[in-house]
Amino acid sequence: MRILVSGAGVAGPVLAHWLIRYGFEVTVVERAPAPRRTGGHAVDLFRPAVDISEHMGVLDLIEERATGTTRMTVHPEGARGPVRADLSHLFGAVSRRHVEIMRDDLTEIYRATTRDDVEYVFDDSVTALSPDGEVRFEKGAPRRFDLVVGADGLHSVVRRLAFDASARRTEFIGAHFAVASLPDDPGVDGELLMHVGVGRTVGMYRARHLPDARALFLFRGLDPDACGPHDVPRQKELLREAFAGLHPRVDGWLDALDSTPAFYFDAISQLRMDTWSRGRVTLVGDAGYSPGPAVGGSTTLAVLGAYVLAGELARADGDHERAFPAYERIMAEPVRGSRASALSAAKTLVPASRAGVRGLARGARLISSLPPRPARALLRLTTGSGRLWDRVAVAAPAAPARFARG
Repeated sequence: MRILVSGAGVAGPVLAHWLIRYGFEVTVVERAPAPRRTGGHAVDLFRPAVDISEHMGVLDLIEERATGTTRMTVHPEGARGPVRADLSHLFGAVSRRHVEIMRDDLTEIYRATTRDDVEYVFDDSVTALSPDGEVRFEKGAPRRFDLVVGADGLHSVVRRLAFDASARRTEFIGAHFAVASLPDDPGVDGELLMHVGVGRTVGMYRARHLPDARALFLFRGLDPDACGPHDVPRQKELLREAFAGLHPRVDGWLDALDSTPAFYFDAISQLRMDTWSRGRVTLVGDAGYSPGPAVGGSTTLAVLGAYVLAGELARADGDHERAFPAYERIMAEPVRGSRASALSAAKTLVPASRAGVRGLARGARLISSLPPRPARALLRLTTGSGRLWDRVAVAAPAAPARFARG
């Protein structure tokens, strides 16, 4: 049984790994010309994704490539001094298992598990889907597949092709974000350095094995259609306007935007689809249920969704009419929880008032100073997101499907 997966980010290789293990034949198509190796930005793996990575036999590799960021220093705008917090305590209040890793490192580790068994086609993209399984590509010849899975992110091509506009509703949650690769700052070794003002937050961090640092900008007050998705000069101009005068150190980071080798800018939006499947097509990860990049645990949700989808296809012996509804039922609660958590996180991380700025700093210090159980209780009380991921059960891997590959 042949399955096409569109997208070689996080969800695609995880899905391919388990589909191959269960006896399916998999092709992964990716629009990027080659695997990305610029590092990307830091992503969080919470308990379900850590457990699944352990099942895949790659947890040791992931932990070796962890960013090593263990401390946080918050500089509230207008405050006399910074507030310091222990990040391990903060993340421990959210999930009992957690690893922070650069996204490109993670995708490389996941993709390596499938290198010998999966056909990867880079520099191409799906352009048309037919009900009988024929797929047309931008560059390659048409091919026929039994199933197609969109794992191609928030701006999924597969979602656009398979679902009409009324079914692929997105909801802007009031903020934008940007990630930039910047020259290393010796002050951020092992530390997340944050500057927070009303309606704007920026953090600088680095991974211990990379020569440069990353800056993550979160801010409010911009219309979601303020500039085109490819108008990078305008995006940088808007970023400078939003963060001007926050702190001299931040001004230096903004000055370095002109020479950054990697820059990404987008609105923080949630997908609000009632179903992620139509006919022989389904969606996984941000392509189907993005809770909001940078705030909603979308990487953990993508790993979990890929694992569940592959398992349900194996349990149904490839019958998508049984597997797809089962997959959606299992994922419904984690998706709802991550959406709610993302809305709460956006309000907390990008405070709308000076009181919110002070509350963010003081709350981080307090939670990081408490033992795990009281810290989780406080986080749940203040944000509603405590133990979200610890409540998600990860089933044992399924048995292989009964049909042969090929």
